[in-house]
Amino acid sequence: MHRTGISEAKNNFSGLIDRVLRGEEVRITRHGKEVVRMLPLRRKPVITDEQIARELDQIDALHKTIRPGPGWRELRDEGRQE
Repeated sequence: MHRTGISEAKNNFSGLIDRVLRGEEVRITRHGKEVVRMLPLRRKPVITDEQIARELDQIDALHKTIRPGPGWRELRDEGRQE
């Protein structure tokens, strides 16, 4: 984390942006109190069609391993007395 005053930030704004792009947090202060916090943006991961297909295949494989249990009627009737 880098801390700097407003006047210094104004003079070195490009350098502060470079620090943020490298992943560093920059805090700008006025009279010793923090007034601005600059953080790097979180980038969304790039998802390819191949990754999507692989995930769908894994879901299909999981579905094939699931065996149906009793239906809702059987579960309902299980607790009933005759």
